[in-house]
This record gives sequence, C-alpha cells and structure tokens, in this order.
Amino acid sequence: MKKEIEESVSKLNRISKKTNFVFNIVFIILSLMCILPVVFVFMISITSESSLAKYGYQFIPKEFSAASYIFLWGEIQTIIKALGISVLVTLAGTVMGVILTTAMGYVLSRSNYKLNGFLTYVVFIPMIFNGGMISSYVINTNLLGLKDSVWALILPLLVSSFNVIICKTFFKTTIPDSIIESAKIDGASQLNIFTRIVVPISKPVFATIGLFLCFGYWNDWFQSSLYISNADLYSLQALLNNIQKNIEYLANNPGAGLSLQQYRNLMPQEGVRMAIAIVIILPIACAYPFFQKYFISGLTIGAVKG
Repeated sequence: MKKEIEESVSKLNRISKKTNFVFNIVFIILSLMCILPVVFVFMISITSESSLAKYGYQFIPKEFSAASYIFLWGEIQTIIKALGISVLVTLAGTVMGVILTTAMGYVLSRSNYKLNGFLTYVVFIPMIFNGGMISSYVINTNLLGLKDSVWALILPLLVSSFNVIICKTFFKTTIPDSIIESAKIDGASQLNIFTRIVVPISKPVFATIGLFLCFGYWNDWFQSSLYISNADLYSLQALLNNIQKNIEYLANNPGAGLSLQQYRNLMPQEGVRMAIAIVIILPIACAYPFFQKYFISGLTIGAVKG
C-alpha cells in the first residue's frame, strides 16, 4: 500500500521531457534578460566616446577605451567617500532592520499574544495606505531633525510591513507552539526563547529579510535626494543620480582645480554613467550567491507548509 502511494505521488510530481525542455528554455530566456543588460552596460562603459557619438550604443564596440574608468580613478576620493556612506548605511540599516523586523514578526506569530489582532492591523494597513511623502518629509525633517543626517538614509527604510508579514508567516508555520511552551515550563524568558531557540532554526528568514534590506539600502538614492544637501553625505547611488542629471556635480568638487569646461572636455559622459552603474552593481552581485540558499528557503518554506 505504501509503495503504491509513493508511486502515485511520484507520477503526480513527474515532469515530461517536453515540459522540462520548455521550462529550461523559459529559464534560459529569463536569465539572459537579467544578464544581458548588465553586459550591455559594461560594453558601453568600455566604448570610446567618439565611437558612441558616431555609432551609438553597440553590444560589440567599434573602438574600445578605458577612459571612463581612468576618469573615475581620477575622482577616487569622491567615489570612496560616497562608497563609504553607502556601506555604512547598508550595514547599519540591514542589521537594525533584521533585528526589528524579525522581532515584530515573531511577536505577531504567537496566537496567545493579547494584542496580536490589533497590531496585525497596525502593520498591515500601511501596506495599502500611507501618509504620503509630504507628511513623511515634515516629520523626518521638522519633528525628528533628520535633515542632512545619516539617520535620514537609514530610519525611513528600516521596517517594512511586507517583511514583517513574511516573518510572521514563517514563524507561525515553522516554529511549533510545543517548543515554545516547553521552554516556558523550563523557566525561559521570551528573550531567551527568541535568541536561543527561534533564531538558530530561522536562518532562512533572517537571510531573506537581510537580503531584501541590503538591496533596498544599497540601491536607494531617493532618500538622499529628499533629505541630503551636504555633498559629504551623498551615497554612491546618489552620486550616480547626480552625474546622470547634471555633470556639474563633479565640477563643483574638482580634485585637480579644473574648470567646468575642462571637466566637460575630459569627461566621457556616457561612459562614466555606465561605469559607475557597473561599480554599483558589482558589490551587491557578489554578495547574492552567499545568501541564495537561505533566500530561496525563506521564501518557500512557509508557502509549502501552509
């Protein structure tokens, strides 16, 4: 009987060769859609400015040039300063965000918590409605005094309702109530239960939330445009955005005492934009493979059990 059930389950899960072939083709196409734009941007960054002006964007350049990266190397102080801000904001925001988000998700996952229903609505409603950008700006600048502060880049993105719901679902479907009750009987406090029991068996959701936050902080430039006017606090993404909008940004921070016109003559405008995009992509692309295993588990384990 058991063998027959296993065979029937195996038949249901079996994929035909044709279907498997179609799936492979689809995944290959999707992979190329993700990879080719990055390769294309890199090829533009190593194309000479004269070739871009004459032939436009081409996947295989007519004339190669490292002028964009050489120019960026000449602005290494500005870039390193912006890179330092991005790394600081990403690390601090990710660590604090993971702690707060998982703690909130764990509390809401406990059915015996008296305020569970009320706080669930408090977390869920901002996913649909919010106070708007103007009210957020007034609170963050006038009330909290975050203008021209690193905290203005960290606090607004610290906790997301979507991430809290993911944590709640994960903890509710993965952490049995019997384990929590046994720990309570042994005299463990809620903090000890969370740190010594829940955290060690919840690596997938921690990695998933950490990856979401890491991507969000690393790619964010909008907070800088809202709250930062001090050039020393610009992140790497804000620097790229400023270069894309107005090349005068580099002229306002000259490292060699050059005039604006000299910067315009020396700067390979299109190539520099693409080169900085590559510089921004590489660190986060290198970090993703280390989180991939836990990332996939964190997204699917709750759905599989539910």
